[in-house]
Amino acid sequence: MPTRMPPRRTLSHPAGKAASAALLCAALAVPALALPVGAGSSAPAASAATERGAAAQAAASRPAADGDRRDAASRDRTSGKRAADRLGATYDEAAGTIEFRVYSSRATRIDVYLYDEASGAQEKTSRQLTKDDDTDVWSVTVDAAELEAEHGIEGAVHYGYRAWGPNWPYDEAWKKGSDAGFRSDVDAEGNRFNPNKLLFDPYARELSHDPRTSAQNSEDVYATGPQHRTEDSGQQAPKGVVLAEDGTDTGTKPSGALKDDVLYEVHLRGLTKNDASVPEDERGTYRGAARKAAELAELGVTAVEFLPLQESQNDANDADPQDTADDNYWGYETLNFFAPDRRYAADRSPGGPTREFKAMVKAFHDAGIKVLADVVYNHAGEGGPYEEDDKDTYNLFSQRGLDNPAYYSLTADRQSPVDNTGVGGNVNTRGSASRQLIVDSLAYWKDELGVDGFRFDLAPVLGNTCEHECFRYDRDDPGTALSAVTEALPPRPAKGGPGTDLIAEPWALGEGTYQVGEFPAGWAEWNDQFRDTFRRDQNSMGSEEITPGQLATRLAGSSDLYGDDGRHPWNSVNFMVAHDGFTLADLYRCDKKDNGQPWPYGPSDGGSDNNISWDQGGGAAAQRQAARNGMTFQMLSAGTPMMTGGDEYLRSVKCNNNPYNLDSEANWLGHEPDADQRTFHTFTQRMIAFRKAHPALRPSGFYSDADGNGNGMPQLSWHTPEGAAPTEAYWNDPDKHALGWRLDGTELGDPADALYVAYNGWSEAVEFTLPSPGEGKKWHVVTDTDSAAEGEDQVASPGSEKPLGGEGTVHSVKGRSALVLIAR
Repeated sequence: MPTRMPPRRTLSHPAGKAASAALLCAALAVPALALPVGAGSSAPAASAATERGAAAQAAASRPAADGDRRDAASRDRTSGKRAADRLGATYDEAAGTIEFRVYSSRATRIDVYLYDEASGAQEKTSRQLTKDDDTDVWSVTVDAAELEAEHGIEGAVHYGYRAWGPNWPYDEAWKKGSDAGFRSDVDAEGNRFNPNKLLFDPYARELSHDPRTSAQNSEDVYATGPQHRTEDSGQQAPKGVVLAEDGTDTGTKPSGALKDDVLYEVHLRGLTKNDASVPEDERGTYRGAARKAAELAELGVTAVEFLPLQESQNDANDADPQDTADDNYWGYETLNFFAPDRRYAADRSPGGPTREFKAMVKAFHDAGIKVLADVVYNHAGEGGPYEEDDKDTYNLFSQRGLDNPAYYSLTADRQSPVDNTGVGGNVNTRGSASRQLIVDSLAYWKDELGVDGFRFDLAPVLGNTCEHECFRYDRDDPGTALSAVTEALPPRPAKGGPGTDLIAEPWALGEGTYQVGEFPAGWAEWNDQFRDTFRRDQNSMGSEEITPGQLATRLAGSSDLYGDDGRHPWNSVNFMVAHDGFTLADLYRCDKKDNGQPWPYGPSDGGSDNNISWDQGGGAAAQRQAARNGMTFQMLSAGTPMMTGGDEYLRSVKCNNNPYNLDSEANWLGHEPDADQRTFHTFTQRMIAFRKAHPALRPSGFYSDADGNGNGMPQLSWHTPEGAAPTEAYWNDPDKHALGWRLDGTELGDPADALYVAYNGWSEAVEFTLPSPGEGKKWHVVTDTDSAAEGEDQVASPGSEKPLGGEGTVHSVKGRSALVLIAR
């Protein structure tokens, strides 16, 4: 299931037009000149706002020039990168200077414009940059004291670039709002330079605001084409902020193995925006999210995976909350790959979002929880043409106006973006500039902001082996962004320790983009085959064929996908639902999507029509039972389980399966749960605890069917309801809907001698003959997901499990239920 909105053709599409706009200007915030700014001079005392404005200096690498021209010092900062090699705006406290460095292989002139306000004002001064022909990096150094003394820039300094190139060469007669020097909006090489459009720095560590805001909810000023090319965007455009180091600690990083993790995918704003337990002014913010760390740890979560946190167009969401047509809530339209989204900060002063984000990371780390960031490097927020087939009218925010062919994949005629994701023009991940930007931004989020891992949206685009005209995926090609990321951020080892958790969404929409099971060693992947196998078994019985063999393959870690290339069960991220689609509750409540509802539950366009969902006949008890089975499949399967925020309380979005544009209470967590929802929370919490207590459920490698220690039990054995080993005919029979399996804990380092699960997917009860629990042991009931057992103690506390019997005991498992046993 590809994410979010349907293919966007015009910039007026939800999240498209809006999100693309923010790539325009970057604002530079000098540390408010609260520090010494020049030899022999000192700055005036800093105000409180000035002190808030000082934020962490982020180090970033320069992108390699075309042809991979780079020296060893241009690697990420963990390799000892020199400050002089970092792209972006760098404040040197000792020298009292700010250096601006930006990459463009095709520009013929670049100027930096400096502002003392984020918007609504003209620049205070500008400087022309000089190009290094060996690296295609343009740079200029300015004196901070001069900015204050001669130009009146005090406190935060904001900046943006204006660039000229072959399609619009520099003309001395040019002034803002003129067409002096203009030749074309786009030339035969794909250049789209326009000096009337202020461009924000791709390496800016913070942005002042989005292209559209509640006060200025239009993007026309950023557009090219005959109607808009001479409109100056400088006053409205987002600007970058230069940050000084603040020393905010992100805590000690958890280093547990991915196989031991329980992932919790959630939207940062939605986590607390509707939560009465959080102070009102902190709801929906990094600071508010930090308050939930202890609660998620108590649930059993070990890694929180936030939907996109990098700056995207959402400042205008509140212009008219009930008009969702142009809103972007999920955030899959990245404007800047370094800046934490300012909307999610309680402190939105310059530097505030960075400090607050780092403090949040520390809160989760202190609770033993990893922080994973959902990142979008397959496309960016500059969007497509205003109208289909209009090759002149595009928005210019940042990369497109600096070096369009270097940053984006283009068609053969270089006039349009290539789009095989269905959500926007592809980033030119094969090009050296984009490859380096991707690596540099990931290193910044990991090393400076404290993030522990990443989930890569529509990740096959990272493996594209051609820059323009086509898409060809190759995980082994050393020239891809995929290879660059794997080399620069080595995956965390199987047993845990230092490293980065790398998780791919291994599909997109275009031909050749479905790559489940085809990512490099060390990468984990969202496993849609796990999801769809169990959904079909639960919700499509009688209309789709599912065999016991298919169920067993997914339960045991999907060796067909990951075992053939040396990977492991934990490389399979097992999920029943994600942000993209129904919630767990709606998967079992809704026969089809209902996205046309009035606000706050809609309207939302797009969304898959193939949800493999079913309302279980309409009964609430049956729906909750199905949800318990869905949660149980995840917690008992080999692999890495992922749940979606609110699933522990059976959160519903009333059958909207694509609520990407709903920045509303429908998408926010924090609703007061009723008694049934609290009971499900307890069930989820105890099933997570059961998984964490039993290493047999979290194998490093694929299970063996051999008896390694001579106790009469293989590591994993499968059983028909009669207690026999399944025959080939049984494995492949879609009319068989019951399956049992036993794990030998003595071979898998488990405190229990054995675990056994009996699953009955049929609507009627099935009698299971139990296998041996081991010499001198009997089976005890951990849980039965049947509705008759629903209650606070549906999952028994350790030591309180009720005895059931030994080998040969016959037990009736009710329809659509799972029985979990432990040997004691």
